[in-house]
Amino acid sequence: MTALMSLQNVNYQVKDKLILQEINLTVPAGANYTITGPSGSGKSMLLRLMAAMISKTSGELIFAGKPIESYDPIMYRREVSYCFQQPTLFGTTVADNLAFPYQIRKQVIDLPHVTAALEYVGLSAKMLNQKIEDLSGGERQRVALIRNILFLPKILLLDEVTAGLDTANKDIIHEWLRHLNEDRHVTTLMITHDTTEIASADQLLRVVDGRLEVGA
Repeated sequence: MTALMSLQNVNYQVKDKLILQEINLTVPAGANYTITGPSGSGKSMLLRLMAAMISKTSGELIFAGKPIESYDPIMYRREVSYCFQQPTLFGTTVADNLAFPYQIRKQVIDLPHVTAALEYVGLSAKMLNQKIEDLSGGERQRVALIRNILFLPKILLLDEVTAGLDTANKDIIHEWLRHLNEDRHVTTLMITHDTTEIASADQLLRVVDGRLEVGA
C-alpha cells in the first residue's frame, strides 16, 4: 500500500515537558490503526499533531508527499478529519449540523446523500428536524461523525469516539467505520481503551510515556 502520511522523528514539547518523543510512523493508504496506551501518555496529542491542530516541535510530518505546513489549513482539514471524544454540535437542529459541510463549500445540501448516511447508522430522515438538545449521547456522536464524512476525508482520526456509549451504539459505529475503511477506502486511526476494540484491532499501536510502540 502507498504511504499516505509519515512521521519522521517527530517531537512535541510544551515549555520544558517533552510530551511526544522521536515518533516514527508510516501510515499506508487504507490502513486501519487502533491506538491505545495509558491515560496521559500522549495519544490525543499524536492525533492532534496529525490533524494540524497543534504544531510539532521538531521532525517531519508528511501528508501525500508534502510537509503538512505546505497545505492551506482549511483544505488540509478536509483531507485529514479529527473526531472528538465529546461531540460538539451547534445550531438548533440536526439539519443545522449536516448542512454545514455544504455551506462552507458553497454547495446546496444533498438531501439523499445525508438521508442515506443517517440511515446507515440507524437514524431516520425525521431526525433532521430534531433539536440537538433532545439527542442521546449515541445519537449526538453519530450526527457528529456523519458531519465529518459527508465529504469523505482521506484520513479519519477518532479520539475515543465510542467511550461512554452502550454496546448497541458501539456496534453501530464499529460497523460504519468498517464500511468507511473497507468499502470507501478511508484510512482510519482510532484511540481507544476498550478491551474489545483493542482485541479486534487490525494493527495496534501503543503510546507509552510519549513513545510509540508498533504491535501486531
